[in-house]
Amino acid sequence: MAPAVLIEHLKKSYGTVEAVKDVSLQVESGEIFGLLGPNGAGKTTTLRCLCTLTEPDAGAIEVSGVSAIDNPRLARQKLGYVAQEVAIDKVLTGRELLQLQAALYHLPRAFAKERIDSMLKLLALQDYADKKSGTYSGGLKKRLDLAAGLLHQPDVLVLDEPTVGLDIESRSAVWDFLRQIKAQGTTVLLTSHYLEEIDILADRVAIIDRGKVIACGTPSELKDKVGGDRITLRIREFAPVEEAEKARSVLQDLPAVQEVIINSAQGNSLNLVVSPQSNALSAVQQALQAAGLPTFGIAQARPSLDDVYLAATGRTLLDAEIAAASTRDEKKERKQNMR
Repeated sequence: MAPAVLIEHLKKSYGTVEAVKDVSLQVESGEIFGLLGPNGAGKTTTLRCLCTLTEPDAGAIEVSGVSAIDNPRLARQKLGYVAQEVAIDKVLTGRELLQLQAALYHLPRAFAKERIDSMLKLLALQDYADKKSGTYSGGLKKRLDLAAGLLHQPDVLVLDEPTVGLDIESRSAVWDFLRQIKAQGTTVLLTSHYLEEIDILADRVAIIDRGKVIACGTPSELKDKVGGDRITLRIREFAPVEEAEKARSVLQDLPAVQEVIINSAQGNSLNLVVSPQSNALSAVQQALQAAGLPTFGIAQARPSLDDVYLAATGRTLLDAEIAAASTRDEKKERKQNMR
């Protein structure tokens, strides 16, 4: 049986910018597969190529065994795509928008009516179906967008940042919905830079950084590969780099400490990988005290997906987000100066 999604050596550039350098991944039927990475990592471009909205420069893409490059029309029939930005006509009611979507997919009238009623019920939109969608809250608009993406019963539902900007209650409702459609057999491929979202929902996850897949597996597998617990340490709220380097020199020789990384984006805090079930926290505090270094804050936790990213790239997802934002600002400033 062909995988739900197969992407091999995908590449896409915009001018001199390599948005996707080399992405390969395989999504099995019936699973929730997450793409995790900072803004600008190549997640959205990968999805747009998959959904035939952007033509790749190189690589192969298949949806349920159908080439999205050689046979895009048939591939689109097997896909439902919900973009990060909600795309609904504000003057239409929820029901009217779904009727328009059904007509675009050439769904038989009787089937379309039954399917629309089913989607409205599944997403708890019955009470709002005949109200103009422009009056909907952000959470309701996202649910209506999801209904439109699922209306034609696609094999694969593709979601780009499905809960960005939503409140906690709306995010929880979307999570419950995704679990429900997975139980009904729909394959879900979603992108997110919310660590907890991918950790909670995804059966497997691929971490993308700078246009490449740097890790892939179940959340547990990825975290187990990192090994050890994590200690986050602040010497001061904003420590001088010399003091942070001194702390690293003191701590990296402790028996329980496997690795020490200075996080410059967070005031030169330190991230430590330590042996699990050890007295590392106490040993770190004692070593800092003996070296005459203060402890502003310290905490120990089990590995997270951010730790997986940190181990693979030497920076946290927050570091990557800050760096990407800084690059965008610099480019914007250069363009303004050229005018």
